[in-house]
Amino acid sequence: MTINCKGTLIDLSQPKVMGILNVTPDSFFDGGQFKDEKSIITQVEKMILEGATFIDVGAYSSRPGADAVSEDSELQRILPIVGVLLKEFPNALLSIDTFRSRVASECVLAGAALINDISAGKLDENMLATIAKHKVPYIMMHMKGDPQTMQSQTDYENLIVEMNYYFSERLQAARAKGIYDIIIDPGFGFSKTTDQNFEVLKNLDLFQTLNHPILVGLSRKSMIYKTLGIDAKSALNGTTALHSHALSKGANILRAHDVKEVMECIKLTENLM
Repeated sequence: MTINCKGTLIDLSQPKVMGILNVTPDSFFDGGQFKDEKSIITQVEKMILEGATFIDVGAYSSRPGADAVSEDSELQRILPIVGVLLKEFPNALLSIDTFRSRVASECVLAGAALINDISAGKLDENMLATIAKHKVPYIMMHMKGDPQTMQSQTDYENLIVEMNYYFSERLQAARAKGIYDIIIDPGFGFSKTTDQNFEVLKNLDLFQTLNHPILVGLSRKSMIYKTLGIDAKSALNGTTALHSHALSKGANILRAHDVKEVMECIKLTENLM
């Protein structure tokens, strides 16, 4: 199970880590922490040295209730970061966390390796054509609505069945455009209650029938810290516990803030399996 990133085949049969770099002032965990060139370079260097295969750069906070950001503002935030990182780390595989085709296109032209779209192309009708044009791997996530409305859209008759139908439809739309390097993301915390998040994690292996790599983004999310009665800063141990379960259920990529701990989790889980 491989994806082609800038001419390099990345084997996802062995789980990989995607380190998170939020350059937004209002991200739920690290908002505003990385706002100057030095802190950004230091953090990315740390994640790469600890074993991250991908670095996911986001300039639009998709946490529930976050303010909308204009397309121009998103570009003004993210393009300089892409330039700085690829100058400092020319071999880095940068993933761009955006649902906007223009942002995706300009970042790929600047050297980004893949696109991570929380809307699977449903919030920008040009996204799939853009991915097909640039021939980059595409992460498509499950979500209903948009970041401002998603938490009011948690009604399902059968959550897992409806998610599989959603992915089947989006995969068909992507293949029709000639896109085949696709990763699916169940979207923990997006248009799902805490109980529904745990239901998805419990049944994560059922998404393997889609025959695409699975990305899991659980890092320090509210399903962990609300269940434990703590805050996001205290949720590393809980994150690791759920990462172990996700790996046992077939996760191929773990998107996380804490790369070192995820790499340790992968190594120990592989020895068990």
